[in-house]
Amino acid sequence: MGAEDMLRETFFISHGNPIMLVDESMPARHFYEGWKEKVLSKRPKSILVVSSHWCTSVPTVTAGDHPDIMHDFVDCPASMYQLKYPVSGAPDVAKRVQELLTSSGFKCELDMKYGFDHGTWVPLFLMYPEADIPVCQLSIQLEKDATYHYNLGRALAPLKDEGVLIIGSGVAVRPSDDTPHFFGGVAPWATEFDDWVEETLISGRYEDVIHYQTNAPNCNLAQPEPDHFYQLHVALGAAGQNSNAELVHRSWDHGTLSYASYKFTST
Repeated sequence: MGAEDMLRETFFISHGNPIMLVDESMPARHFYEGWKEKVLSKRPKSILVVSSHWCTSVPTVTAGDHPDIMHDFVDCPASMYQLKYPVSGAPDVAKRVQELLTSSGFKCELDMKYGFDHGTWVPLFLMYPEADIPVCQLSIQLEKDATYHYNLGRALAPLKDEGVLIIGSGVAVRPSDDTPHFFGGVAPWATEFDDWVEETLISGRYEDVIHYQTNAPNCNLAQPEPDHFYQLHVALGAAGQNSNAELVHRSWDHGTLSYASYKFTST
């Protein structure tokens, strides 16, 4: 593997509401559309996405040649259920993921049939519309904690040297569905949590982010469940302890859902 193939960056992105596929007014849509020009100009050889919508008892990675995409969303325009993202799978990367994880003490299973959920294909649809970069998807383990997922990311770090783009796809602030929308801008509790995450990451206090459930303000409101936040810890772990964090996008939906997204660059 030549130096020209190596990547130094990992990412945590907020995939948010899939309606961005048809709603051109959403700032997050424009962020993803400008990905190759403004965020990561280097073309990866393949992509590994850690999705918030696939939870298993042990790490599991898609290993099919052509996984189907899932239209796993509701109350969306009919046209969205007709959209396709005909990207190929990355079985070789999946096997490499299994090798790296098992050698680090994790269990890891390959799944030949599972497809790509909207946490994976919706942002990629806008980021890489040509659908010409092979993709595989990795699950999370809800019964585990953030430290576990950080260490999972550390085990995956060698993939960067092999040209694999590691993306954690979650949501930076994601309250429960029964939390009222805030129509006067952004809810103060959401801003406080989002700002804390940014300041803590930028200042390199990664240990505080790993223990966000006891350190972050308003955590019970902003991230009542960890399923959309552990992806940040995987991306952080894969970047390494001496990486630099950068906020690459922030926008809001209904005053309570944050699309904050981060780049972690290994030094």
